[in-house]
Amino acid sequence: MATHYIGIDLGAESGRVMLGSLAGGRLALEEIHRFANTPLRSGDSWHWDVPALWAGIKAGLHQVARRNVPVASVSVDSWGLDCVLLDAHGEVMPPVFHYRDPRTGRGVQTLFAKMSWEKVFAETGIQFMPINQLYHLAAESPERLARAAQIVPIGDLFNYFLSGVARAEVSMASTTQLYNPRTRTWSKPLLDALGLASEKFPPLVEPGTKLGRLKPQIASETGLSADVEVIATCTHDTGAAVAGVPVAADVRRRTGGAGADEVRLLTSAATPSWAYLSSGTWSLLGLELAEPILTDRCRELNFTNEIGFGNSVRLLKNIVGLWLVQECRREWAHAGRDLDYAALTQLAAEAEPFRSLINPADPRFLAPDAMPERIAAACRETGQPVPETPGQFIRCALESLALEYRRTLRQAEELAGTKVGRLHVVGGGSKNALLNQFAADACGLPVVAGPAEATAIGNILVQAIALGHLPSLAAGRHLVAASFPLERFTPRNLAAWDAACERFIRLP
Repeated sequence: MATHYIGIDLGAESGRVMLGSLAGGRLALEEIHRFANTPLRSGDSWHWDVPALWAGIKAGLHQVARRNVPVASVSVDSWGLDCVLLDAHGEVMPPVFHYRDPRTGRGVQTLFAKMSWEKVFAETGIQFMPINQLYHLAAESPERLARAAQIVPIGDLFNYFLSGVARAEVSMASTTQLYNPRTRTWSKPLLDALGLASEKFPPLVEPGTKLGRLKPQIASETGLSADVEVIATCTHDTGAAVAGVPVAADVRRRTGGAGADEVRLLTSAATPSWAYLSSGTWSLLGLELAEPILTDRCRELNFTNEIGFGNSVRLLKNIVGLWLVQECRREWAHAGRDLDYAALTQLAAEAEPFRSLINPADPRFLAPDAMPERIAAACRETGQPVPETPGQFIRCALESLALEYRRTLRQAEELAGTKVGRLHVVGGGSKNALLNQFAADACGLPVVAGPAEATAIGNILVQAIALGHLPSLAAGRHLVAASFPLERFTPRNLAAWDAACERFIRLP
């Protein structure tokens, strides 16, 4: 008989309610409900529509209940970075600011006037991004912060709505740049700099923590049993996605004390090392380690140390990702030329290789709106041909992303003192075969693509481990490899990509 789990995955563009079914040594996954995640805009300000997201979640739970299957547990994962202010009654204090809200520029200045970037990194191990929650809170009004009884990470908010228990799961807490990975607590120096007491933040819990059963009111509204367990999975979607990578455990630990470069594999020497790329709106590329790397070199390279399942560390860099393509498509659709992603990818495949390249790390590409104009300006400023057609724009974006993957992977290898044997690409972007091939070519590594739904899968694996239905994450990852189709890409055209890389690394 199958065991069923509900994984709720909230992304930057949409939310999904997924039903996972474990039976006969296989995991099956079905999308039950999908709903839009459309940010609210007021002038230049961006907010999340929390009531709409909550309504979408409950609609999906109702659809699961109509299946009349026994559900063991439910959990929510979401994008990272953002937090929600709750008042003394546990109610959301609107607006819930979007991580792309422009007020963060003011927050960066405010925070760095009180604490240097070097000290911030030493406390958190998190890369500098002006969109981090640390800078949002620094820009928040003192009056709103004073009225807030709790400050809850966005994914944990919905687990609170389901269970009535507010907790901050550590994979999500680490993305806020308010968590210390060595002490495994909220960072007191940073909270002091913000003028916030630690009591305003929920207690921290590990992924796989049982929060309690579904609230009777929610059970009544959705038709689910009140016996359904609510579990804090890896609430950060990247943490869940990496948990769902279809490999055996292969965690690397640096040994020999601070500054040591020696690396010891915790599995057999025959196990090839691997890197992951969670590919979607953001590209999150890195290694799974046993300990954070908090060296000056790590800070200089702007890598981040996020927490994963079992206190693993995701040494990674946030790369702008398919946001470049999404924003180009949105601009063209607004102008009356609505091309779907498959058509855009085909046009890119037919376009001239390496005609124009951009640096995806350029801050101009973080902002919404006018993406084609931003790409054109970057090419013009660097003396390259300006893209003129959708195919040329998308080819420029995809080739540049692949070269950024190469640069990031080499840097991660340097920091961890290891060599990577293959790259696992998971998430929605793993369905883009052209980008997968470009990644293999640029990095000179075999690429294993899939599953596309690694985030929901990882969410469900952690639930199954929490309930004792799976013995370990390693067993869960073997289960993923046995349950879902994977596509492999072999590197080719290496000389051409090497030459392109020489151009790429000279871009400002």
